[in-house]
Amino acid sequence: MRDLDIRGAGNLLGAEQSGFIADIGYETYMKILEEAIRELKSSEFREVYKEDDASGKDHIRDVEVDLDLEILIPDDYVRDIQDRLSLYKELGEIEDEEGIKAFSEKLRDRFGKIPWQIGNLFEGLRIKWICRKLGFERFSLKANVLRLFFISQADSRFYDSDIFNRIMGSLNSSDHSTDFTLKQTPKHLLLIKNHIRSLREAREILEKLYEKVE
Repeated sequence: MRDLDIRGAGNLLGAEQSGFIADIGYETYMKILEEAIRELKSSEFREVYKEDDASGKDHIRDVEVDLDLEILIPDDYVRDIQDRLSLYKELGEIEDEEGIKAFSEKLRDRFGKIPWQIGNLFEGLRIKWICRKLGFERFSLKANVLRLFFISQADSRFYDSDIFNRIMGSLNSSDHSTDFTLKQTPKHLLLIKNHIRSLREAREILEKLYEKVE
């Protein structure tokens, strides 16, 4: 990546690559490329990039959100399937509160009052942003139990990062507003908190955790 900064992309998207991109699509190609870069940075070039480990964000490509709540654009709100697909794509590209505000205004202008299911979608976006910063690759809220899954790759540089060490230190804090139970399974290290009644409550807990460790 540093070499690209200095010399440019060369023929990365030149004739030698264009056939492959045409076969799988540009977006898929870029996801594959990004994943390959992340793997190299966490293995072969781990020492070169060790100073980039201050936060968890660089280690997470996407966050899986697993819920037993409705989190969608209702068919009876946006009836055309192509419109819904376009809106989902646009939602996936929003990166801040200003983007959510602009998207909300667009929905109200075109389709009317925003239903609560889309409100859940917005909360899901906010949760993804915070989870990326904290190094959680999966967020689960089911039966009022919140589960936050750290990166599954055991040798990830994330586990040497400042943000991970501060999260672990916060578990012994006297501030009980973000109390979690730490659990290790054969595949995952995760935090668990019970009696979480809504996505908003879960998001506020994540925000408090981030405030403590940033």
